[in-house]
Parts: sequence; structure tokens; C-alpha cells
Amino acid sequence: MPKGYWIARVDVRDAEGYKEYVAAAKLAFERFGAKFLARGGAHELAEGVGRARNVVIEFESLAAAHDCYHSPEYQRAVAIRQKVADGEIVLVEGI
Repeated sequence: MPKGYWIARVDVRDAEGYKEYVAAAKLAFERFGAKFLARGGAHELAEGVGRARNVVIEFESLAAAHDCYHSPEYQRAVAIRQKVADGEIVLVEGI
């Protein structure tokens, strides 16, 4: 079965508030076996419009990635994140 991935691009407006999001999201990530492949760090904008923070998270399947995003645990974290950051998250099936 192909893995599932979150690709997230984020501009954090409030670094202290973002820490609260990270702590809240951890519950969902642990529940759904998330594996962080990239989490911030150095990056190069090769094309298009970029964001300051780029994250890639691996899950056992696209269904698990979907279930994590839509879980009550993660949706509580979303409410926090949207107050302190702007960004996009795309759920992608691997090959």
C-alpha cells in the first residue's frame, strides 16, 4: 500500500503561539504514527511563491494522513494554528 504524506508550507506570525499549536498537534501525530521527513530547516525556493517553513510528514497510507488531519485532536490544533500562522497543507498519496 502506498504511503500518504502531508506537505505543509507555513508562514508563522506568532512564534510563541505556534509552540502551542505544535504541542496540541503532537497528540494527533502520535495517534496516527506520523513520521516527520522535513520540518522547517534550510530550503531553497526554486520556483513560485514560497513560505518560510516547509514540512513533509509521512503516514502509513493516504487514509491515515486524511484521518489524522480530520481527527478531533488535529482539528483542535488547527484552530490554534490558524490564529498564529498562514499556510497550506496538501495530502498526497505516494507511489
